[in-house]
Amino acid sequence: MPSPTPPDRIRQARRQWLDTGAVADGLIAGPLQASWARCRDFGLQPLGRPQGAPHASAAQLAHALEHRHVLMAHARPVMAFLNEQVQGSDSLVLLADAQGLLLHATGEPQFADRAARVALRPGAVWSEQWRGTNAIGTALAEGAPLVVHGGEHYLERNGFLTCAAAPIADAAGQLVGVLDISGDRRGYHRHTLALARSGARMIEHQLFTARHAAGIVVRLHAQAEGLGTITEGLVALSEDGWIVGATTAALELLGLARRDIGAATVERVFGTELDRLLAQGAAPRIVQGSPAATPLWMRLEPGHTLRQRAAPAAPRPAVADADWRPMDALAALDTGDTALRGTVARARRVLDKPAIPLLLCGETGTGKDVFARALHASSARARRPFVAVNCAALPETLIEAELFGYRSGAFTGASRQGAPGRIREADGGTLFLDEIGDMPLAMQARLLRVLETHEVTPLGGGAAVTVDFRLVCASHRSLKDEVAAGRFREDLYYRLNGLMLTLPPLRERSDLAALVGRLLQAEAPDRALRVDDALMAAFSRLRWPGNVRQLAHALRTAVALLDDGATRLTDAELPEDLRAELAALADVANVGPSPDDLRQLTDARIRATLAAVGGNVSEAARRLGISRNTLYRRVR
Repeated sequence: MPSPTPPDRIRQARRQWLDTGAVADGLIAGPLQASWARCRDFGLQPLGRPQGAPHASAAQLAHALEHRHVLMAHARPVMAFLNEQVQGSDSLVLLADAQGLLLHATGEPQFADRAARVALRPGAVWSEQWRGTNAIGTALAEGAPLVVHGGEHYLERNGFLTCAAAPIADAAGQLVGVLDISGDRRGYHRHTLALARSGARMIEHQLFTARHAAGIVVRLHAQAEGLGTITEGLVALSEDGWIVGATTAALELLGLARRDIGAATVERVFGTELDRLLAQGAAPRIVQGSPAATPLWMRLEPGHTLRQRAAPAAPRPAVADADWRPMDALAALDTGDTALRGTVARARRVLDKPAIPLLLCGETGTGKDVFARALHASSARARRPFVAVNCAALPETLIEAELFGYRSGAFTGASRQGAPGRIREADGGTLFLDEIGDMPLAMQARLLRVLETHEVTPLGGGAAVTVDFRLVCASHRSLKDEVAAGRFREDLYYRLNGLMLTLPPLRERSDLAALVGRLLQAEAPDRALRVDDALMAAFSRLRWPGNVRQLAHALRTAVALLDDGATRLTDAELPEDLRAELAALADVANVGPSPDDLRQLTDARIRATLAAVGGNVSEAARRLGISRNTLYRRVR
């Protein structure tokens, strides 16, 4: 749906649909007709007010923003730029995640008020299942940029909108969100879709660079002058000759699909082995793209992590060994800790064996949710749904309906259309049950039945529906102890515990410095930040009860408080509770004015630097990597 359907045809199509449930061939575009059919299957009614559409609470939205902070960090500047381009056109620029949850919006306040009347605002879910045909939900369903204009919206109440949306994929080819420009249908402009597509590609470019900046990168463009610009296509190569990352722009230039990432070799795509490609040097040169396309300009950058190889790339082995490490979401978790690396290796052995359920154990904040998502993204089911359910966050009265779905009228307040339930939504993909130890016993029995029969029956009765999903569960509790206490079914425990994977607490990990570096890069991809040596030494002595989550929160706050132009984080930017903990740690250790004392060491370094530059505050601040204001505060 690159352009709107003419008004007379869309009116005719809607009349036919309302009267007969079908539309004559050729009257509307095929993708639009397919979307309407999906909406009908979801039980949506074109007329009237939709019932039961979910909306995130303030706390849930905050959690979603925290979880997707990398996407947000790269999307915000692009959205601000797009907003400048559409100012005065009664429009909003919106960002949604891969489930259609609206994360952020910016634009005209007057139109934002109108849009809010149909819940086009952060916190609302705009997947087709709940909002019918719309640019955000349908772009996710189709995996392609499109326009939904006026009466093309399935729900009549959304007919005042004109919306253009483009999906956003990460470097692994996984859809992570949608960028949308929505406005009053009377203000439709045919260039809006191109603007949305350009914005999505800018975000993809940044996501790719953050992930693969240190690796082997191929830059592609139809013109030599386009190499190194935001319009280029980017491809990441593994050291053994595989395509391990790409932007949408690169895939289109090369005639590849997202599924080719991780499955196509350098030789297949570029017609030569990686060693020969590298031997040709980094100068721009011409390479053939897709068979129907004109030749492309290419520049190869070896990257910082390239190691010397004695022989050309060998065929990809079926099982990972010491000489071959795939570059995927699981590999990205490895920042050097031996215990975590072993856990990743064990997980990889059963990655595509869905008959073996995985049970993730570890303290709160060790990254069980992140690990589960990496498992999914690295598996053969990566392009199918990943559905996460936090069993501890759902009230006992709602968890049954949320998991197993319900029919219309199954209980007071139930949606007239019913709901498929999270288990059915995970069909073909991965179901992640977080904090499974908090699931009520009655629900444990129902879940066990689903796992044994591979069928789910909605609340309120009806035919059982066959489901196929990979199950991953997580708990910070000892489920074995819960079984002994009578709070968890023993039969379910052994059904879930196909392979137990334990994530180490942060205080036991040996990769703290590397982990800090990666978190800082994610928080501020455009700034070369680092933690002061004294502060890093203090970090290594903390117990980190909140583990990686606590560390990430602390660094996020520190980056936000860091002065513009500063590059080094000190204890001055930390949250107050963590600063107090560091001070208490120093007191307990009875560390006086010695080099081990964080503040004493920092002050000593400041004094020495000021003395070395003859009291020149500007030069001292530059050498210390902090702003002059921060230096003045520390001197006082």
